[in-house]
Amino acid sequence: MEMKDTGIISGNGDEQATLVVVFLRGGADGLTLVPPVGNSDYYKVRPTLAVAEKDILKLGDANCGLNPAFSGLLNIYREGRLTVVPGVGSSDKTRSHFYAQDLMEHGGQLAGGWLGRFLRYREGRPPSALSAVALGKAMPEVLRGAPAATVMESLETFSLGSGSGPTESLQTELGALYGAKENILGPVARDTLQALGRVERLRREDLPPENGAEYRDDSFSNGLRQTARLIKARVGLEAVSIDLNGWDSHIAQSSLISPLMTLLSEGLAAFHRDLGELMNAVTVVVMTEFGRRVAENSSFGTDHGRGGSMFVMGGSERGNVLGEMPVIETGILVGPGDVPVVTDYRDVLSPILIRHGAGRAMDKIFPEN
Repeated sequence: MEMKDTGIISGNGDEQATLVVVFLRGGADGLTLVPPVGNSDYYKVRPTLAVAEKDILKLGDANCGLNPAFSGLLNIYREGRLTVVPGVGSSDKTRSHFYAQDLMEHGGQLAGGWLGRFLRYREGRPPSALSAVALGKAMPEVLRGAPAATVMESLETFSLGSGSGPTESLQTELGALYGAKENILGPVARDTLQALGRVERLRREDLPPENGAEYRDDSFSNGLRQTARLIKARVGLEAVSIDLNGWDSHIAQSSLISPLMTLLSEGLAAFHRDLGELMNAVTVVVMTEFGRRVAENSSFGTDHGRGGSMFVMGGSERGNVLGEMPVIETGILVGPGDVPVVTDYRDVLSPILIRHGAGRAMDKIFPEN
């Protein structure tokens, strides 16, 4: 597979790293998250929803900026740790949330998830029970096919066995059993038990966030906090999936997604602050299944479209805008008035996966790209 130089990320993949995938389910409006700068057509077709030019958080001389709700991310961008990607999406033209999410989580019309394939084929040691974690109640499609993945709502509800029995004695007995094994099962089982022991200590200690970070009290922010705790505990965490739902904004878009943008911004900023120097080995990808149409509808919302926005945050980011905001002119829009897709989401993900150890496996992870 020929790789495109997206200029997103540096590093050679030698270090143990964690990839956190935040999925904004519902089709987040890319033109609200990352509004165009100096575009008169944008204001003509969005008389009530357009972000006022004076309020847009400018990103140097880029032809787009950040929504003012993302003020918590602006300093991270200026520090060179946030990449903004406008006009990103899939080549498929579906308007179905479920089909579009499946395609994007599978990496194309493929079985299993792209993150699951990464974990299966990436170079390095065998995975443990905590190599991949989905924060929530169900296994997301992006992790389908992973050799090992765990679903948990929080560290407090995750344990070996029922959580009410003699967990430590059970771990001791299993450790003795697998300690004598010389085949591949032995080392993997020992790594898993050690990871579970670290989680148990985490629960007992319940240390507060570091570096003055403060998380809000909601499921998304709690998921980020749990992720930070697992990274600090060095349990071998390589991949995390977290959802932030509610972005389908056909009606009264501003009142619907403004709180979600604040939630996203404050959560990511707290996570970045909490991890401190550990962010050097962490990459956070924020993505959505598709964007919305350019024009607002009669219900002060927007309908399903094509091009959306992605964010990539981490210690190895170059802090830039990848590409440019697509041309938003009412006479040349695609389809029923969509934001054009100028960057394939897989071209954003591929260099990140290579840095995280994909090596020569990219043809298996994204064989259609």
